[in-house]
Parts: sequence; C-alpha cells; structure tokens
Amino acid sequence: MRSALFSAENLEKESQQPGMRLQNSKMLKIELNGEAMARVGSMVAYQGQVQFQALGSGGIGKFIKQRLTGEGVPLMKLSGRGDVFLAELSKDVHIIDLEPGDALSINGSSVLAFDSNLQYDIKMVGGMGMASSAGLFNCVFTGQGRIAITTKGTPVVLNVDQPTYVDPQAAVCWSANLQTGYHRAEQLGLGSLLGRSTGEAFTMSFAGQGFVVVQPSEEPPVQGSGVQQQQGGLLGGLLQ
Repeated sequence: MRSALFSAENLEKESQQPGMRLQNSKMLKIELNGEAMARVGSMVAYQGQVQFQALGSGGIGKFIKQRLTGEGVPLMKLSGRGDVFLAELSKDVHIIDLEPGDALSINGSSVLAFDSNLQYDIKMVGGMGMASSAGLFNCVFTGQGRIAITTKGTPVVLNVDQPTYVDPQAAVCWSANLQTGYHRAEQLGLGSLLGRSTGEAFTMSFAGQGFVVVQPSEEPPVQGSGVQQQQGGLLGGLLQ
C-alpha cells in the first residue's frame, strides 16, 4: 500500500527517553514511565499499559477552571508504561521546560499536560473586579519539569519592558512575577473598539520585567458575570 499519508513525517516518533515531546505541531506524545497529568478528554490514542484516573475527589482534587467560557475542565492522572497521544481541538501545542525558580502563570484553557512533579496553584489574577466577564483565575506552575500548552494559531511572545496591554481572551501565559491589572476600554481611550456582543470590554495590563504569550485568537466571552461555583470540585470552589 502506498500513500503520502505514510511518509516519514506522519509516522510515530520514537525516543529512548521517557517524557513529553511533540509528535507534530498539533499533537503531544508522552512516553510514559510513571505518572503525568493531562487535560480530561485530550487523549486521542494510547499504546501499552496505561491507567487513567480523574482527579475529582479526596486530597488530590484540583481542577483547572476556564473562566472565559464558564466551563470547568478537570485533570486526569496518567500512570503506567506506554505511549499517550494528546490533542485539543487541533490547537498548536508548545512544550515549556520550567527550571528551579521559574514561575509561570497560565490561562487554564491553555493547559494540555504537565509532569506530575510540578507544583501548581490556582490564584486570582490581580487587579480585576468580580463583575467582569474577563478571566479571573489562572494556574501558577513552579518547580522543575515540562508543561505542554496550546494556542489557537501561532502566538507572539511579547517582551514586557514597557506598559503592555492584551485582550484577556488572547493572553495565554506570562511571567508570574509581572504585575497585572484590568482596565475598561474607555479608560484607555478605546471606547467600544474592544467591545463584544456580550460581556464587558476590558483589556489586561502587564508591568515589570518578563514576557507575555499572546495567541492570534480569542476565547469567547462568558455569558453574564460573576464567578460560577459548581459542584464537583471546580477551581473556584477550591479557593477559600
């Protein structure tokens, strides 16, 4: 049987070392030998002896809440030995290596998978009022290990060395040491230029020294306002 489909670029990429690597720009491969964390529903294929456990109860019940769409997205633990392939709606996948002392704040909707030894916490994004339809909670990752994030399209990495403003729905991740704030479009002289058909028009500000990753697409704004608290361990419910 012959076809361009079977060209080398589409064949499974093999490695002698366990861990995360890109199968292609849209798919992550985890050569599992132990444990890893992944977004529920992101598994598209796996080989070997792999167990999947939803993290929804007990002391390990932490969740990523996508505030921009009002959806809570739980994590699952992968354990065992084998190959796991992950993807999310054909989004571009990027791998980030965190080193000791690094701290990265990530929009929960952009987290695809991460090494189980990384530490993460859910923190309120500073400078934002409770009534806004913009993002409220982000995941802050620290430690040493790999994390895979997704973007809708090829992103731009902005070096924050001057006041920087980003649409909250386009902000993917940023240096956790940056000072953040939210401003109504009118405050910046933009008027209705940043308006949406629903929700309020806000822009997010960054100050300090660091970077911001911006995707060329926007998550849809949430209907209504306020923090949605749902049963089942959503992040908002974990914050005391």
